Amino acid sequence: MSDKQPAGVRPYDSPAGGWGALRATAKAIAAQMHAVDATVTLLHTNKPDGFDCPGCAWPDKKHSSTFQFCENGAKAVTWEATKKRVPPEFFAAHTVSELLAWSDHDLENEGRLTHPMRYNPATDQYEAVAWDTAFAEIGAYLRALPSPDMAEFYTSGRTSNEAAFLYQIFVREFGTNNFPDCSNMCHEATSVGLPAAIGYGKGTVPLEGFDHCEMIIAIGHNPGTNHPRMMGTLHEVARRGVPIIVLNPLRERALERFADPQDPLEMATLGATPIASAYLQVKVGGDAAALQGIMKALLALDDAQGNVLDHGFIATHTRGFAALEADLRATPWESIIAACGLSQTALEDVAAAYARSNATIITYGMGITQHIHGTENVQQIANLLLMRGNFGKKGAGICPLRGHSNVQGNRTVGITEKPPAALLEGITRRFGFTPPTAHGHDAVAAMQAIAEGRSKALICLGGNLAVALSDPEQCFAAMRGLDLTVQLGTKLNRSHLLVGKHAYLLPVLGRTERDVQAGGDQAVTVEDSMCMVHASRGRLPPASPELRAEPAIIAGIAKATLPGTKLDWDALVADYDRIRDAIESVFPDFADYNARIRIPGGFALPMPPNQLIWNTPSGKAEFILYAPPAADPEAADGGILTLTTLRSHDQYNTTIYGLDDRYRGIFGRRDVVFVNAQDLAARGLENGSLIDVETAFANGRPRLLRGYTAIAYNIPSGSVAAYYPEANCLVPLEHADAQSGTPGYKSVPVKIRAAPGAA
Repeated sequence: MSDKQPAGVRPYDSPAGGWGALRATAKAIAAQMHAVDATVTLLHTNKPDGFDCPGCAWPDKKHSSTFQFCENGAKAVTWEATKKRVPPEFFAAHTVSELLAWSDHDLENEGRLTHPMRYNPATDQYEAVAWDTAFAEIGAYLRALPSPDMAEFYTSGRTSNEAAFLYQIFVREFGTNNFPDCSNMCHEATSVGLPAAIGYGKGTVPLEGFDHCEMIIAIGHNPGTNHPRMMGTLHEVARRGVPIIVLNPLRERALERFADPQDPLEMATLGATPIASAYLQVKVGGDAAALQGIMKALLALDDAQGNVLDHGFIATHTRGFAALEADLRATPWESIIAACGLSQTALEDVAAAYARSNATIITYGMGITQHIHGTENVQQIANLLLMRGNFGKKGAGICPLRGHSNVQGNRTVGITEKPPAALLEGITRRFGFTPPTAHGHDAVAAMQAIAEGRSKALICLGGNLAVALSDPEQCFAAMRGLDLTVQLGTKLNRSHLLVGKHAYLLPVLGRTERDVQAGGDQAVTVEDSMCMVHASRGRLPPASPELRAEPAIIAGIAKATLPGTKLDWDALVADYDRIRDAIESVFPDFADYNARIRIPGGFALPMPPNQLIWNTPSGKAEFILYAPPAADPEAADGGILTLTTLRSHDQYNTTIYGLDDRYRGIFGRRDVVFVNAQDLAARGLENGSLIDVETAFANGRPRLLRGYTAIAYNIPSGSVAAYYPEANCLVPLEHADAQSGTPGYKSVPVKIRAAPGAA
């Protein structure tokens, strides 16, 4: 094996955070904003009188610090508040076909959209169009559809509660429940798995719970990149000596050691705080097996010494434990070890530490959910917590880490393709129309309907759907075949260029900008990962006087589409208090909504499991068995590897801020695949070899990632990793969790081989 590193690959030995984070923040500011504007803007990020960061959904602790933003939050803010602009003249100079050849980074880096645009197929260009004309034409196209179910209505996680609520009311009055949304591609396994287990589809840990926990088990997430403000909390927990046990295939720097940029002593001494007390590198896709092993070891401890399981809690509050116990006792250690790649001793050590903790939090991310058995993964986490009664007490519970800043709030206010009866009844009571009851399409089902010609129109409230979804070859072709595409966004992305017969690109206000309606300055609200709802008020002038707020655009389309509408859309948009009054009338948990969001920090929505309320059919929490997939004989002999996709540190979802991934030692490139050195050698490859990666399914068309560079990396044997969204081409659209529909981005069987012509 050669010691020479490929181009752009060099070790990064510093901790996460620290001076590296400050340098990266300064670089982002210099590239996108004027220094004075950036300073003023960032100081209002995540403050009671400011705006909520358009990045991650981690909550803020009492808004007590001068700085309530992190490196990647600063990137998100400056990326949105950039001084760069994309006016109509830009589109006059570039055809859509030409722009499709640009990289995703270069498209967004051009800056903010400034005018509503309409595609002209004769010139292959977007051209400026008046708002009222765009609304009238969009409404006419939607009304002309043979059925409302032939339209798909996508929602991005950055959308406010107010916009999301209006959107779902418009679409249901139109007559469909087709609500593909970004949650379908990230935490849908949580939204499906947890209600079956504990009767509630969200986390149960308030932020102050981390002040009381005696242990954290962190599974399948990389907080330093994907929810960086969490690092401040983990830093505090680690410093008070609480064990933090990590299960993750890659050794992520932020979970190893972190230097808090707001800690003067740590910064002055170039010090850092160790985060993980134990780091177990589980095989990609082996999480459920590892959890089985911990639970099996817990049973053995209870047999040996007693008082390990909370038998009183189990008897009073749960159902199904006997079946789980029998299943765990019957599962051989050999199968657990083979599936997860961890030793029996390592799993027994986790169980012993867990048994010593009186209050444990388990945090998890998309390394758990984005699997073809993601729902079951989530339920095994719930099982482990239930065994020791880790619900309903301080410092304990389940903590799914949501990505986008309001992806959870969208679902809370009605963005769901499977509307519960209470939602439909509330809509009828408040607005006087009967909404449809049939379940609609999630993201995968929507794209399948588009590909098959069953859906003819797509409206996207933000996001980059075609790039975010798996199987881009199929998605891109499908979107080009639509009769109507309407894209609301702040910046240009690839989905905007996959134009249908009629295509519109509508620019929206960003989270950082003032939203002035007929009733004056408006605030919107968002919900964070801990179910706290708070206000967000932009302070910057809009990037263009032509920009409109999302609620206003939704209202404009609704009025043009529904001439007999039951709603006074203009009144609702004039004063967002009226939208919140309507939300409160449909959702009782939002009682006194307008009063409570005027309290700094907002208010908490109920978490029923914390009151030991289980909204399941049985009225109890349910232990749910895991059925492992059948072993693949070809994988066992080394032929097939399991690929996971991951984000670089210079990335947020599909947005690529730059080409560095410094914590993993990758600079100026993304065309790499992380592979265990022994797996490379077994195939006659080495560090730096050019390889092709091919999806390894028995049937189906070939799917290839061609000519990427293999990086010998500390990843378990049998596992490989590559960047999202580039590696989405390896994931068939139908490769998804059967229960939740979540694409299996993180459990893809693949083969690797030398690229043709590679030296």
